[in-house]
Order: sequence, then structure tokens, then C-alpha cells
Amino acid sequence: MDTDHTPDSILVKATGVGKRVNGPGGSLTILDDVSLQLASGEVTAILGASGSGKSTLLGLLAGLDEASSGQIELFGTPLNALDEDQRAALRAGKVGFVFQSFQLLPGMTALENVMLPLELAGVARPAQGAGEALRQVGLADRLHHYPAQLSGGEQQRVAIARAFASGPKVLFADEPTGSLDQATGSRIIDLLFRMREQTGAALLLVTHDERLAARCDHRLQIENGRLEQDTW
Repeated sequence: MDTDHTPDSILVKATGVGKRVNGPGGSLTILDDVSLQLASGEVTAILGASGSGKSTLLGLLAGLDEASSGQIELFGTPLNALDEDQRAALRAGKVGFVFQSFQLLPGMTALENVMLPLELAGVARPAQGAGEALRQVGLADRLHHYPAQLSGGEQQRVAIARAFASGPKVLFADEPTGSLDQATGSRIIDLLFRMREQTGAALLLVTHDERLAARCDHRLQIENGRLEQDTW
């Protein structure tokens, strides 16, 4: 793996990370001895078959779940030293998320969905910031539409606006084009990279989409819970 980055540029670092869960047949290993790092401004794709541990790894790196072994540092802070509330505070305003299922709140308009993380982060004038983010993704005329009134591609654009609205240092995306048709998926890929160029955020993307992976700086392949291929 490339180690030429300065320590200050490393935003996410995993060292020997493992994840095990207890099942009916005993302990099941989902991830085993995974090490990687993500530097400021980089775009990294994590590829692998369904069930290989990709989404689990993303959740661990973001501090949404806890590793069974090894260490993960987010912005230089070891996540295993923090409780759930402290991890949430560490992410606030600095980490964005985009999910395949969009995860928009159905009772809120597009504007209100994008405003929510800004309000939680204590941003002044959240409506102004949310409106600008939606304009950047081409939804200036959809501010007051509810998710059910939007197409799949429009819902994903709202999710991207929400993720980038706070100016995050890192954006985690789990299959951001997985539920979209090819043409809409291509537009979403273009949008992700355009927003990355505008904000300078680092992107870590779990994907099956070779079109998306081909545009990334780095590609990591997970097989049976291990990083089998590291093409940096």
C-alpha cells in the first residue's frame, strides 16, 4: 500500500481490522486482518461479491459499528477509545454518507432532509446551506417536493446534496448507483466526482459498478473478508 502520504493527510486508517459475529454455528468471521488508509482528496473503491464484507468494512471505518480486533483511526482518533455518542460527535460536520437506498425521511421535503444534518451540526442558517447544496445537484425546482414525489435519480441527488452540504472531509458511499438504471447511475457518478472536485473531500465507495470503480484513484478487492488485491 502507498505510504508516501504525510501523517496529516491521512483521514481514515485501518490496521489489522477484524470483525466476528456469533451465529447458530458458532463464531463467524466477516473481516480478517484488513489494513488500508484514505488520504485527503483521494477516491477509493472497495469491490467484492455480495457477502464479502464490503458494507461491514464501510460501517466500521465510519464508526457506525465496532471492530472485533485491530484499530481504526478517523481523523487521527482511535475509534475504539470512543463510545457511540463520542463517535457521532467526531463525525458531525466532517463525515457524509450516501446509501443505495437513499435513506431519505419520507415526511420531510428535499430541503428539510438536507437541512437535518446541518441542524444537528449546529450550522447557522441551515435552510440557506441546504438550498445551495440542492441547487448544486440540479434540484433547485424540487426543494419542497417529498421523496415519494421524486424519481430514484432525484432522490439519490438529494442524498448526495445532504452528504456534501456540511462540507465533509470524508464521504462514505455504499452502492450509490446500485438501485439506479445505467443512464441515471452514470449521471450520479459524474455528480459524485464533480462534488468531490468542488469540495476536496475524500471518497470511499463500496460498489459493484465497474464504471464507478474505473474512475477511482484506488481499487481494493475484498474476498472472503480479506483484502486479496490492492491496486494502489
